Amino acid sequence: MVTGATGGIGEAVARRLAARGATVVLVGRSDARLDRARRRILAAVPHAELRTERADLSLLSEVRELAARLGEQPPPDVVVSNAAVIAPPDDVTSEGLQRTLATNYLAPYVLLRSLVGPIGGRRARFVVVGASPTVLARFPVDVHDPAAAPGGRRPAPGLKAFTCYARSKNMNTMLVHALADRLKGSRITVNGAHPGIIKGTGIGEDSLGALKSLSPLLNPFFPGPDVGADTPAWLATSPETEHVTGRFYVKRRQATTAPHTTDPARCDTLWIRTAELTGLPPSL
Repeated sequence: MVTGATGGIGEAVARRLAARGATVVLVGRSDARLDRARRRILAAVPHAELRTERADLSLLSEVRELAARLGEQPPPDVVVSNAAVIAPPDDVTSEGLQRTLATNYLAPYVLLRSLVGPIGGRRARFVVVGASPTVLARFPVDVHDPAAAPGGRRPAPGLKAFTCYARSKNMNTMLVHALADRLKGSRITVNGAHPGIIKGTGIGEDSLGALKSLSPLLNPFFPGPDVGADTPAWLATSPETEHVTGRFYVKRRQATTAPHTTDPARCDTLWIRTAELTGLPPSL
């Protein structure tokens, strides 16, 4: 299963997995976009076995419904959590959550946790698509209040939006460590991957100011989604990583992330605060 599979890196990952013979569940928030992505993948991989699941991952109610539907079937043995947005800090969902936080971090937290039970003793791989460890080192998370808005001396709206995004991606990295630690002894692995700075993802469509105006200028110099799909798809399928868990990769190489993303106490605190925020018990 691949979230955010209606374009960009997610679609490219889904296409790679389908080409390897996997039955791939495409997750997106629009039936029309899901259908177009399915058609594009079939044009490239005519034998592809594809299913679609519509869910708006910014709404935790829909994330829970998605997990419940998947739990009623043989659950996926690979989950690539790829869906992400950069939304303005004041963009709040109908559930009262900032959209970037909900989509990028709370959704995979709830979805992956919810799939652990149905997967049970089977072998499975969770791959969480993150961002540049170097850039993210400058954006530590307030683990006691993960929903806190960016502060500072009146930063520009675009910078605030990027700060929300960067923190959510650091939370993804911390989720990898916290969930992998809690799954020790199981047959489920959890790893993170930075796909690179990739053009054509549409991730900054809702961003503001300089962040949005710079994107078209920089895009021609960035590689496309196929390059971004390489490390996540490799983590999902490679025999080399079958038993590896709790690690983060860049260009198929294990990378070190900032100490504030790997500290066990910080990761545990964020896990507990997120459980409270999402209404889940702290214990997995």
